[in-house]
Amino acid sequence: MAKNKLVAPVVKWVGGKRQLLEQIRPQLPHKIGSYCEPFLGGGAVLFSVQPSRAIVNDLNGDLMTVYEIIRDDVDVLIESLKRHENTPDYFYNIRNLDRDKSSYQSMSKVEKASRLIYLNKTCFNGLFRVNSLGEFNAPFGHYRTPNIVNEPVLRAVNKYFNSSSISFFNEDFSETLRRVGKGGFVYLDPPYDPVSDTANFTGYNRGGFDKREQIRLKECCDELTKRNIKFLLSNSATEFIKELYSDYDITIVSAKRAINSDATKRGAVEEVLIRNYGTE
Repeated sequence: MAKNKLVAPVVKWVGGKRQLLEQIRPQLPHKIGSYCEPFLGGGAVLFSVQPSRAIVNDLNGDLMTVYEIIRDDVDVLIESLKRHENTPDYFYNIRNLDRDKSSYQSMSKVEKASRLIYLNKTCFNGLFRVNSLGEFNAPFGHYRTPNIVNEPVLRAVNKYFNSSSISFFNEDFSETLRRVGKGGFVYLDPPYDPVSDTANFTGYNRGGFDKREQIRLKECCDELTKRNIKFLLSNSATEFIKELYSDYDITIVSAKRAINSDATKRGAVEEVLIRNYGTE
């Protein structure tokens, strides 16, 4: 199936892989049958590969709702997105909807998906961030003309989802990895090991992803290797990660990151691409 160039991320996600695709593509296996991505986020690699069979997961349930609604109700979603306003008062009213848990849970899936996309397009720096209570807390971005309704991309992703066999999950990554069958390929893009004590970003979901989680993920990678399942993993090039995966093939790449509110502190950082297979 020919790839559609309009199939692209619909949300901006911290650690998104758009800027690293040219370095990731040569590391991918030449042939990918079934594809698995347990930390989907913005889905840049999924949308670049566009596999016909895939298992995708993210611990952020609202994000997975976005993808389900794009697949199942894209017309209704687009109409909902068109009704949003780009003003501070409106933004904070929409942002604060998750402060009342019972009221938020009563919202429809379309309303939740529309809210997340709207907030992602209009919040400061396109940063998805929640506090310890799981409440979205990024401020208004003051963008003059944010692209709240990217209809061509939404429709292209809808068409891709409906012409392929893609299963969506909202669970722990280890559960998703157990679903991968023989001959499958896994791309892993977990929350990164922090390069310093102050660099850690844990706002994807409540909780975070500490070194114990990194070790648990590595143990899952060992299990994939035992099952003869290929994986490619992205992470920060810290000594901890390089030592943890020292038995695997490690490639250092340079990525531009822009999550710091101080633009002078943004720039190229070293990351690693780790795989359990050779170049083909």
